[in-house]
This record gives sequence, structure tokens and C-alpha cells, in this order.
Amino acid sequence: MSAGGGTKAILAALGANAGIAVAKFAGFLVTGSSSMLAESVHSLADTSNQGLLLLGRRTSQREETSRHQFGFGRDRYFYAFIVALLLFTLGSVFAIYEGVHKVEHPEPLSTPIVAIIILVVAIGLEGYSFLTAIRESRKVKGKATWWRFIRSAKDPDLPVVLLEDSAALIGLVFALLGVGLSLITDDPVWDGIGTLAIGALLAAVAITLIVETKSLLIGESATPAMQRQILTELEAGRVERVIHLRTQHLGPEELLVAAKIALTPGLPLEEVAQAIDDAELRVRSAVPWAKRIYLEPDLDRAHLRTPN
Repeated sequence: MSAGGGTKAILAALGANAGIAVAKFAGFLVTGSSSMLAESVHSLADTSNQGLLLLGRRTSQREETSRHQFGFGRDRYFYAFIVALLLFTLGSVFAIYEGVHKVEHPEPLSTPIVAIIILVVAIGLEGYSFLTAIRESRKVKGKATWWRFIRSAKDPDLPVVLLEDSAALIGLVFALLGVGLSLITDDPVWDGIGTLAIGALLAAVAITLIVETKSLLIGESATPAMQRQILTELEAGRVERVIHLRTQHLGPEELLVAAKIALTPGLPLEEVAQAIDDAELRVRSAVPWAKRIYLEPDLDRAHLRTPN
């Protein structure tokens, strides 16, 4: 994924959520709606989250050190994981707590029409952010389904923004239904039910993000298609066979490749070194993300065994 595309989606979400958070909180102060309060905290969490994603992009660009010899590419994954935790704790848990309180002790809403106007405007702003994330994601997702893209993407930024914006739009609909039904039925308990629905939604999204970013943080291998491409490039020239191959993402666009390779038997040391250099060059040309390549020449013992 291009760095510019991800940054554009993050900035669009940051601007939208910051403005929406202020409007929602003002709406809560006027109406006393728990749905508005839950959505205010949700937007505040989202705004903080976009800031963390931008921070992760910045810190991941640091040069490697003697203590961190593979660099800081995984900072992107770490901050995405913190985003998921914040969405769960600051968004979901608060909304569920507030929803339970409002269901048990419902309070009449004051001028709910103000909340409805703010929520409708917020849907428009959030929709702009969501469409920006969709547009930037289509450039890189290819033919994969949206769910497959979220599950397999090695760059966490667009999947995080996509899920956050989806949750924000659905949460706004829940808040609008809660306030609207409270107004229509003159029963404020619907506002609390809407708040509970927002909390449950945020919990589902946060858990999905926690699972996916944890997997990236631990270290995921290259995609099967990329591994096949690396194998094809390695098994050329004087490399007779790849005995085994291991890959791991050190960051969204940085791949570690380690392989044990069987070379043409009887090669002099100089030609062994040249064969390894040539293999590395082929892989880097075909897979630019393969920034660190370690190849170990060995005998292909499986092929040397004589049949019984």
C-alpha cells in the first residue's frame, strides 16, 4: 500500500472525527442523551486513534540501532494494537456502562431535535471519511473481498480506518434510532438501548482489530503468492532447489527472507558466493519488500540418498 494513500485516509478520518466529537459533546450537554455521550467518547477515541496511527508511521521510519538491528517497522503494528485497546476500553466499555445506567434509570431528553440534527450532520462527515478510506483501499486490495483484505493486509492503517469508520457510521445510526424512538414513544429507555448497541458494536470491532494486529505484531509470513514468487526467483541460475524457506514481515513494507538452498555440486567458493549474490538480486528485483535476505548453501541430502 502506498504511504500516501494510508496517510490521506488517516488525515480525513482525523479531521472528521475531531469535528464530530466536539459537535456530539455539545449535543450531549444540550440534550442529556446517553447515546450522544457514548458517541462523543467514541469520536474522541477515534481521533486519538488516528493520531496514534500517524505517530506509528513516524516512529517506524527511525534508523536501525545496535539494540534494534532490524529497525522499527513493527512500531506500525504496536500503535495499531494500542488503537484496538483504546477502542475497546475508552469506547465500548464506557458505552456499555452508560447504556446500562440509562436503561436502569432512564431520564427524559431535553430538546432531542438538536441531537438528531447533529447526528445527521455527523453521518455526512463520517461518510466522507469512510468513502476516502474505501477509495484508497481499492487501490491496493485487488480482487480480494473486503473481509479478506482486512484479514490479510500487512499494513494496518487502512483496515483500522475502514473498521473504525464502519463502526462510526453504524454507531451513528444506532444513536439516531435511540434518540428518535425516545422522541416518538416519549420513552427515554430507547436512548439507553441505543447506547448499549453502540457499546456492543465497538466491542466487536475492537476484538477483531486486537486479533488481527496481535498476529501482525507477533510476525506474519509473506503471502502465499509472494512466497511462490520468491521460490521461483531463488530456484534459478546455479540454485538447484530451495530446501526450506522462511519469511516474516518486519514492517508493512519490509520482509525478512531466510532460506537454505542447494547449489550445483562442486562449485568453487567464489562461484558459491556469486550464486548467492545473484539469487539475492533476483529476489530483490521481483519482490522489493524483501529488504533483508539470508541464504545458507547446503547439500540436498534428500536427493543424495540412494533408494533401498
